[in-house]
Amino acid sequence: MDSDRAGVPSPVGAPDRTAPASGGVETDRSGAASGVTETSRAGAASGVVNGDRTRAASQAVGTGRAGAASRGGHVGQARGASSVVDAVILERAAGVLRLVLDRTRGRVPADDPALVETLLDGTAPEAARLHAARRLGLDPALAARALAPLNERPRVVPAGTGTDTVGRLGVGPAVPVLELPRSWAEARTALRFTAEGTPQDPGPRVVHAEELGGIALLADLVVPGAEPPPDVRALETAAATTPWLPATLHAVAYTASLRAAASEINVHHSTLQDRLAHAEHLLGWPVRTPQGRLRLQLALAMRRLARQ
Repeated sequence: MDSDRAGVPSPVGAPDRTAPASGGVETDRSGAASGVTETSRAGAASGVVNGDRTRAASQAVGTGRAGAASRGGHVGQARGASSVVDAVILERAAGVLRLVLDRTRGRVPADDPALVETLLDGTAPEAARLHAARRLGLDPALAARALAPLNERPRVVPAGTGTDTVGRLGVGPAVPVLELPRSWAEARTALRFTAEGTPQDPGPRVVHAEELGGIALLADLVVPGAEPPPDVRALETAAATTPWLPATLHAVAYTASLRAAASEINVHHSTLQDRLAHAEHLLGWPVRTPQGRLRLQLALAMRRLARQ
């Protein structure tokens, strides 16, 4: 019976019961396990990749922040360093602008006494004087003049430039740059002819050497501090007892007429006549004649030259 059963074929389409069931199960399990494993591996791989990406992004952000912070530090240092450089550049630019403005406005920077001294020194080499002139903003092809202020440093200005000195000032003639030592010598002579412009020392506070003419020769004859000429001593003696005398005599000596002199000192014409009569008595010579007026002019000029 068993043989019959064994010889009877299984129906078509029926499951083969003779095949081990465990094989199918193992296969399924294997497939399932394989699927799970692949899935797990894929998921794990995906997780690793995602984790790596996350860590990479985190590191990138951290690195970016660190770099930004580092760059911020460098920027701060760069800004600190650049601020010093900017200050130096601005200072130099300001100096250049001042020099350009001084040249375009016709002004000479007089803040370098050494350059002015070299320019006015006749014993200095010509090349050194030309270099000093250029440094002072002077054009060697144009004329200039020396200025001699009282108790101040000498100055040099282009010809045609006005003087802004408040006190007494001697102005030298306009000459070529290389002849400025001569202009300086004449400016100092002109300074000796200036006056304070007060009632006791009447006269001009600014004197141009070019306007002195031959009277400038008196500067070589009258030495400051030495014994003054007799006419100067007479003037000093008369002025010591008569306060109005210096201003009155100056007005008479340097105005066109006695009426103009009276108007200059703000007195009546008859009052001026009385003063002059008294002055002639004190001086010992007439001052209302042409010869006496010239003598008075010379005496007043020598009086300025004789003071120390």
